[in-house]
Amino acid sequence: MKRTVLSRQFVAVTASALAVGAAVLVPAVQQDQQGAAQPETAQPAAADRRQDDFVVVGHRGASGYRPEHTLAAYELAARMGADYVEPDLVTTKDRVLVARHEPEIGGTTDVDQHPEFADRKKTKNLDGVQVTGWFTEDFTLAELKTLRAKERIPALRQQNTVFNGRYQIPTLQEVIDLSKKLSRELDRPIGIYPETKHPTFFQQQGLALEPELVKVLTRNGLNRPDAKVFVQSFEVANLKALDKQLRVPLVQLTSSAGAPYDFVVAGDKRTYADIVTANGLKEVATYADGLGPSKDQVIPLDATGKLGQPTALVSNAHKAGLVVHPYTFRVENNFLPAEFDGSAVPAESGDLFGEIAAYRKAGIDGLFTDNTDIAIAQEKEAR
Repeated sequence: MKRTVLSRQFVAVTASALAVGAAVLVPAVQQDQQGAAQPETAQPAAADRRQDDFVVVGHRGASGYRPEHTLAAYELAARMGADYVEPDLVTTKDRVLVARHEPEIGGTTDVDQHPEFADRKKTKNLDGVQVTGWFTEDFTLAELKTLRAKERIPALRQQNTVFNGRYQIPTLQEVIDLSKKLSRELDRPIGIYPETKHPTFFQQQGLALEPELVKVLTRNGLNRPDAKVFVQSFEVANLKALDKQLRVPLVQLTSSAGAPYDFVVAGDKRTYADIVTANGLKEVATYADGLGPSKDQVIPLDATGKLGQPTALVSNAHKAGLVVHPYTFRVENNFLPAEFDGSAVPAESGDLFGEIAAYRKAGIDGLFTDNTDIAIAQEKEAR
């Protein structure tokens, strides 16, 4: 089933991160995961809206300014101008989809400060790697709600640690409810761009993510071609299965190294490098509508750490009919090509404007960013 990717309605946002941040220190009131379907998202009124096809995705929310995957981070990203917010989806023991970067939550919550959960610490094989910690699938939703989020990379984002302990782990339903509320308030649609995390891992435990994802989207009136939703995965088999069940655009994620874990389990020798060849992209287009590559697959770094020449990936993807939304654009020097570093200090800010401009020149159709305000400001300058 092939879907048509709709262009976004763009509204310029001029508020700074500091000004916007002051308005959202407290996240929106959370709602029951099993609550009734909400009214359809209000559509923007229109005549004065500008059409713009470039997509800005708040990567795990505005995670450059708030601990990632919290309602506060998602709300801030939307208020800064993001078209979509991105919840990474994992599951609880009682089959509720929640937003965490990984099923292991030792690095993103205060679970280690809860002695009642000390015996939940385990070592598991996560996509072929032994990982020790606390895993969402060993907790009920009620238990997870007793935990609080914390900054994942405090050495680089020490300013975010002031918000440690203030926000719960949100459910997918709560993210949807927030997106609908903000769509009405901001008078423009705020989409969701969920990723199924480690789908083979969860399938092996009898807790497949996909059935619940389809159920939640359908219950909320979001399983339709014109819904402001993308669904993404680093694996392939689950996207092919979802293509038969969802009517929203699907996005194949890729990395500059390795292979989809479902390929590894199945003995398929193909890698992500094979997927992003011209022929590989033609196959992707049979089940997906977009490609989410690592940004160095679009423009690799040279030996000095600076941007080299763009690859043929964007051109080949466009020829196959795919949009291209690379990840992840972040302001800290640690994540920037060398020519855009602002100093030798990894945690200090560099020239994210310059990096985004270089990638837009390479023809990308959108991007994932931790710093939505900068991406929106760069886009405004470019027009």
